[in-house]
This record gives sequence, C-alpha cells and structure tokens, in this order.
Amino acid sequence: MVGALWAVAAGIGFGVFQTVNRRAVRDLDVYIATFVQLVVSALVLIIISLATQDLNLLVNAPRAAWLYFGLAGFVHFFIGWTFLNASQKLVGAARTSSLIATIPLFGIALAAVTLGEWPNWLMIGGMVVIIGGVYLVNQARIQQNEANAKLPTGWRSLVAGLLAAMCWSISPIFIRYGLAELPAPILGLTVGISASVLGYGVVVLVRRLRTIPVKFPTDALVIKVIAGVLAALATWAYWVAFDLASVALVLTLSLLSVPTVNFLSPLLVGRELEQVTRQVWLGSGLIIGGSVLLIFLR
Repeated sequence: MVGALWAVAAGIGFGVFQTVNRRAVRDLDVYIATFVQLVVSALVLIIISLATQDLNLLVNAPRAAWLYFGLAGFVHFFIGWTFLNASQKLVGAARTSSLIATIPLFGIALAAVTLGEWPNWLMIGGMVVIIGGVYLVNQARIQQNEANAKLPTGWRSLVAGLLAAMCWSISPIFIRYGLAELPAPILGLTVGISASVLGYGVVVLVRRLRTIPVKFPTDALVIKVIAGVLAALATWAYWVAFDLASVALVLTLSLLSVPTVNFLSPLLVGRELEQVTRQVWLGSGLIIGGSVLLIFLR
C-alpha cells in the first residue's frame, strides 16, 4: 500500500513537472534546459540525502551499487531527460506525455530481443492498442495545425518522445539491480543524477565553446528551476516506489502523469499551444489501456 502511494505521488508529480517544464523549454536551448534541470534536481536530492541519510551506507556500498546507479542515471537523466526536453519543445507537453506512456511497449520489445521472451497474442493486442493511441494523438495534432501550424506534425516529430520512453523502459532494470546492492533509494538516485550532472557539464561546455552564447529569458530560467525541483521530488518518489512495490504496479500508477498533463497543460501553457481535444484524450486512454495490459501480462 505504501509503495502504491509513492507511485501515485510520482505519477502525478511527473505530470505537474512536465506541464511546468513545457513553459520553460519553449524559450530555452534543449541542452541548457536539461543541464539546469539536472543541476537543480541534484542539489535538491543532495540536500535531502544529507538531512535524512547515513552517508556511511554510501561510502561502504559495493562497487556494483555505484555502477548500477550510475548507469540508471546516465540512461534516465543524461539521455532520457534530453529527449524529454527536445520532445516537449518540438511537439508540446500533452503529446510528449502520451508518447512517454509507451514505456511498456519498449519493455516488451527489449525482453523479446535480449531474453527471447516473445509476446503472446494478448500482448500483441495491447501493442496494437498503444500504436492506435499514438496514431490518434498525432492525427489530432495534425488536424489542429491545419489552420495554425505552430508545432511540427510529421511522424518524425514523435522520435524524441519515443526515445525518452525507450530510455525510461531501460533504467528500471539498473534501478532494481542497484537497490538490491544498496536498498537506499535517495542515495542511489543522488549518485545517478550527480554523475549525469558531471557528464552533462562537459557537453554544455563543449557546445558553448563551439557556438555563439545566447542570452535566455530570466522568467524561463526561473520556471526551469521550479521544474527541476518538481522533477527531483517526483523522481525520488519513483525510486522509493520501486523499492517498496513491484515494477508492474509502479509503471502502471506512473501513467497518472498522462491525464495530469492533459488536464493542466492547457491551463498553464495556453490552449493555443496545448489543444487537448476529445481525440487526444481518447488516444491517451488507448495508450494507457494498452500499457496496463502489457504490464500485467508480462
């Protein structure tokens, strides 16, 4: 029960974060936006760790724990958050949120390729439902943009969001392995995100040396800082949930981010950019339904 509550908090928290984050990334470079998000989230998690955890656990942790947490951070934050910000900047929060809900689809594909666990007919049905939902969400955006082409509508515009989903279907594997070595979610999360900050700092520095510096709106940076705090808290809840509940339950409840984004994004971002129609809700519902089916049939 406690693990389920943490997963609910993570799902809703991610939805709020994604909505607030959308307002910031539209005026920021994707790499700068991701770096700010990483730095702020890392600082929040470091403060929480110092205040609530015994750091000797981390000092004495097996090397395998450090490795798994570092890999989880690299996949989830370094790569996944970059694709998240890129997708939100490209196609908006509601559409990105629906794409991220395809995580179980990638989980099934990875299991088939790496473990030889091929899907049965019910799973294939769930996969078809998810693909149908993605189609509806994308077609809704195309119809909206016929008269007001503010955002890309082609299928290539879906790639960043789908790659973020793929990354986040992989990271739970490393999270569970790491927690098996060191059952301290907040410490593991802090290790993973701190490693990503260091690596991303190098990326941003190299890009800055090769490109002309650009000034960014102060209000966008302030909103991004708020988004970073929300991301840290939601991700903390996500990792704690993985330590207390099954992966299937956590992944299912984390899908609460989709209706949260669909409800909040028109209010916080503006209906001219986030037009969440009945077709978008229907497509999101199909994606969630197909994902739940895949999660519990695995």
